[in-house]
Amino acid sequence: MLRLTMTPREILDRAHRYVRDYDLRFADCFASDGILELPFAPPGMPKRVAGRNAIRRLLEPSYRAARDAGRKIIEYRDTRIHDTGDPEVVVVEFTLLGQTADGSRYEFPFIQVLRVRNGEIVEMRDYFDSLALTKSLVAPSKDS
Repeated sequence: MLRLTMTPREILDRAHRYVRDYDLRFADCFASDGILELPFAPPGMPKRVAGRNAIRRLLEPSYRAARDAGRKIIEYRDTRIHDTGDPEVVVVEFTLLGQTADGSRYEFPFIQVLRVRNGEIVEMRDYFDSLALTKSLVAPSKDS
């Protein structure tokens, strides 16, 4: 039987490739009305974004800033993907290993829960330590 849509694991892999490159095609992994939830979002950042275009608008400035600052995602380490009793849902645990322009490295643990339907993400909950992420990516002042 011919399978026309991608599995949740395949969509996850595609999404992570786009994020790794700070590529806004990540937003295209979502359904037009897909939801991105960031339960631990830092102050000033929404905890819930609805719609592919809204997700793209949210991510564009931070992706551009990351590229302009010379930040790179080196790899996703210790990745564990868990299938659930619901064929639309996968849970993934991983550690993101990144590097700043000066060669400094940083690591952050993540847990993501994806619901994929018809080859598109309809809901993604992204759990990460936003305070630690924000602190590590802010350049120290010249007075420090």
